[in-house]
Amino acid sequence: MKQTHWRLMRRFSRGSVGYFLGAVLASLCLTILNACSPQVFRYTIDSVLGDAASALPDWANRLAEAAGGPAYLREHLWILAGVIILIALLAGLSIYFLRVNTALAGENFARNIRNALFAHVQRIAMSWHDRNKTGDIIQRCTSDVDVIRNFAVQQLLDVFRTAFLIVVSFTMMFSMNRRLSLIVLIFIPIIVAYTTVFFGMIRKQFLVADEAEGELSTLVQENATGVRVVRAFGRESYELEKFDKKNNHFANLWIKVGTVSGLYWGVGDIITGLQVVTVIVLGAYAAAQGNMTVGEFVAFATYNSNLIWPIRRLGRIFSDMSKAGVSFDRVSYILEAEEEEKRQAPAQEPASMDIVFSHVNFSYDEEHPILKDVSFEAPAGRTIGILGGTGSGKSTVIQLLERLYEIEDGTITIGGVDIRELPKSWIRSHVGIVLQEPFLFSRSIRENIAAGRPEATLEEIREAARIACIDDAIMEFPDGYDTLVGERGVTLSGGQRQRVAIARMILQNTPVMIFDDSLSAVDSETDSRIRKALKAFRGNMTILIISHRVTTLMGADEILVMHRGRITERGTHEELAAGHGIYRQIYDIQMSQDDRRFLEEGGEDDGSL
Repeated sequence: MKQTHWRLMRRFSRGSVGYFLGAVLASLCLTILNACSPQVFRYTIDSVLGDAASALPDWANRLAEAAGGPAYLREHLWILAGVIILIALLAGLSIYFLRVNTALAGENFARNIRNALFAHVQRIAMSWHDRNKTGDIIQRCTSDVDVIRNFAVQQLLDVFRTAFLIVVSFTMMFSMNRRLSLIVLIFIPIIVAYTTVFFGMIRKQFLVADEAEGELSTLVQENATGVRVVRAFGRESYELEKFDKKNNHFANLWIKVGTVSGLYWGVGDIITGLQVVTVIVLGAYAAAQGNMTVGEFVAFATYNSNLIWPIRRLGRIFSDMSKAGVSFDRVSYILEAEEEEKRQAPAQEPASMDIVFSHVNFSYDEEHPILKDVSFEAPAGRTIGILGGTGSGKSTVIQLLERLYEIEDGTITIGGVDIRELPKSWIRSHVGIVLQEPFLFSRSIRENIAAGRPEATLEEIREAARIACIDDAIMEFPDGYDTLVGERGVTLSGGQRQRVAIARMILQNTPVMIFDDSLSAVDSETDSRIRKALKAFRGNMTILIISHRVTTLMGADEILVMHRGRITERGTHEELAAGHGIYRQIYDIQMSQDDRRFLEEGGEDDGSL
């Protein structure tokens, strides 16, 4: 185990140390009680049933004499049976306290890790999430935590129990026959050395298998999330084939781990078998020669048998230690990820919500620049529209403004203050955003709309929903605002999910609102109604709208046209429609279809927003 692993254990052991020490104490009591039974059998065979003088310690002989001595006990064997039963009862009580304290220590420890992981994941930068798969993150926060918990409590406790057993058993064994005890002692370093070799063999294979489990979890998670796409495109056979391939790879890796484990246990059985045979043969010979009594031989063989499985269990402990080492590294990978700063007030409060992009450049990797010298202004209270094709960089502009990613070159200011000097928590509490594919929690519609303001009243929630033109649809559900939306809002249509997300942002009432193609799933009429309602609601809000639909952008104070990471056109709708650029081309295409038909049939688009 690395030093960092022990530091993590100390960090998360808060509330568990007392329970762990209680388990250690119970384990010690259990070991001592289990060591007493062979001595009772030894005394019974040698002194009660036989005529050999007792070789028990003085305190044990005094107890035997107080109970009446060998002659009396020979006539009242039930007393010895009662002693065995009493020892068994006390051992059972020790096991109870051992299990209870082990469970309390383990669950407290695991709870501390899970809380720390979940809290840290909430604060890790978005770029980290882009590089890591959701299924793998889940696997690190669940399966790996369980492996660490088992090691930190169960396996470490087994180490203490084995150490107690070795000390107590060999103390008793040396008191009966030193030579035979030394022979048994020779087998222990052999088993330890053999276990060390196994530890080295299993660690690398477990790491590969653990990573394969993360990939399998990711595949299942993605398939469950995209079940509608799978069904819609008839990809069931393809997904089954892909899963079967991953599953076979995962199974083969664990078969290799099982093969190595089988080799370990097989060879281990040979070694421990030799240990048992050696004790039986040499012990029987010593008893026959009169060098030890029959009772001592029986007790000695019992202690030797009691040692076999705990020492063998050291192999499992070392195996689990290798697993725990891998799991510690995987959990540390999350905990060591750079996180965003904690909530704090800005050193300088922006004087206004005027947004200015000045010569901004950005790329997700060095080979593929996304934004190239982007400059524009969005004064407070104005509406800016952004139009562009897929990959033009329009969504990246919004992500940089929200500081989901950090700009590489140029500046972005709010009220004259560089956003890099503003806490991310402040920016996100002042800049609301609705994405094209909004995420809804598996909760009620009411809880989803109130996600940003849990204290909001039902009337406030309904008012936000009315502005988003979703209140009527919600009230048609049997449970109204208490309707559960299912995982990721699966029970709602695409347009309904977008409008619920818009209501959520409206309720948050931020001075800057961003619509990232968030009206794409609603029809033109609903689009127009939402923009009219927002116009009456907006006040002095700054609004940025990203859309592929010209009618959504027509009423913007300024429209930016992006192409291959650059702003190639800018102006009002009238100015751009009168030109011959990309905007005019898109306008001609769209106005010859749905939007023109809508206007010709009497629909109004009065330049909302």
